[in-house]
Amino acid sequence: MTTTPYILADRAGALANYPHARRAGDFIFVSGVSSRRADDSHAGVILERDAAGAVVRVVTDIDAQARAVLTNISTILARAGASLAEVVDCTVFLVDMADYPGFNAVYNTFFDAQTGPTRTTVAVHQLPHPNLLVELKVVAYQPLGANHAQ
Repeated sequence: MTTTPYILADRAGALANYPHARRAGDFIFVSGVSSRRADDSHAGVILERDAAGAVVRVVTDIDAQARAVLTNISTILARAGASLAEVVDCTVFLVDMADYPGFNAVYNTFFDAQTGPTRTTVAVHQLPHPNLLVELKVVAYQPLGANHAQ
């Protein structure tokens, strides 16, 4: 089987050698996605600085990070010819389960139980950057030749 990698120059680059997504037949596997932007800043993170420019406090927002993650995934899927509507499985990695209700509130604006993906949520000790609260990995089903991207 031939597979197709998707590497998006306008998205945050991978921290190792892997694509943003890979199509294998009718399935699109999206690598773990955070709220990291192409400039290496993070949506949902405010760095408060002192007069000298040193960071004195980091303020994180699960709602903003969750929205950014799902929007990033939507963009990646669109480049592969799919949309969030084709996501069939989702794994959520939360650093703190206290963020579970806030994450769900945002998630529920993107998906519903009847048409949305199956989902597993796990607590993790940490993610690749200390300011990250959430990362998602998804699998979409979109038959070759069909184009349901929205």
